[in-house]
Amino acid sequence: MPLLEKYKDYDTNPANETIEDVIKRINKFSGGLYKIVYGNSLVGTICVVWKEDVQFWISPMSIIPAYQGKGIAQKTINLIEDMFPQAISWELATILEEERNCYLYEKLGYIKTGVSKKLNANATLIFYKKFIKIKTNSTN
Repeated sequence: MPLLEKYKDYDTNPANETIEDVIKRINKFSGGLYKIVYGNSLVGTICVVWKEDVQFWISPMSIIPAYQGKGIAQKTINLIEDMFPQAISWELATILEEERNCYLYEKLGYIKTGVSKKLNANATLIFYKKFIKIKTNSTN
């Protein structure tokens, strides 16, 4: 079942955005919207926003249901993180009730910040953050 139908979070779910809002997201100066391709098929998108030079925000990421559970989201996040080696931290939010999402982000090293936002009686948004270890070139 699509998350919009499941949680009825009509005011906050990206699936309910107007085309104008999507165009604004695509053209946003401080970010980018990237295609997720699997084989030769467009299977999703991921949006990255620069909060500061070294702080980044992922939101939203969506993958067509038929392609979920294939490791695509994990690979996508790893690739996105590699695209921005200057990043010191990454942040994102997901629906607490979506245990598979929470498991994925925690598996990738994201930690709950302790901040949450009740969207409605069905859904709570939970925030995650990941700090990147700075690689140094040391010779001993």
